[in-house]
Amino acid sequence: QVQLEESGGGLVQAGGSLRLSCRLSGRRLVDYSVGWFRQAPGKEREFVAAAVWSASSPNYADPSEGRFTISRDNAKNLVYLQMNGLEPEDTAVYYCAAVRLRGRGSYYYSNFYDYWGQGTQVTVSS
Repeated sequence: QVQLEESGGGLVQAGGSLRLSCRLSGRRLVDYSVGWFRQAPGKEREFVAAAVWSASSPNYADPSEGRFTISRDNAKNLVYLQMNGLEPEDTAVYYCAAVRLRGRGSYYYSNFYDYWGQGTQVTVSS
């Protein structure tokens, strides 16, 4: 049984940084594609970044490109999302997602992933 648990959220001022962590338990992270999504109040969940199994490089949504970095430590079963230059528009609950090897369709969509964490709140003040 795969479980995901996010941590590292909090309150930060605009321009600041946070690093989110996601621990995968129950299986080896090396065998999984992982992604980060976020959901702001009143909005739909949206893609942030993904590290797809066997892919040579990660993928980012346009608002994340250049500011956010997804990385993984397979030995520790941890996935990270380093967020720099945070803006109030980044305020949301951030979710970690995973699927063994590769899911169906595109990593950009929620249905690519089978497993989800409970989320961690990120609040950016202006």
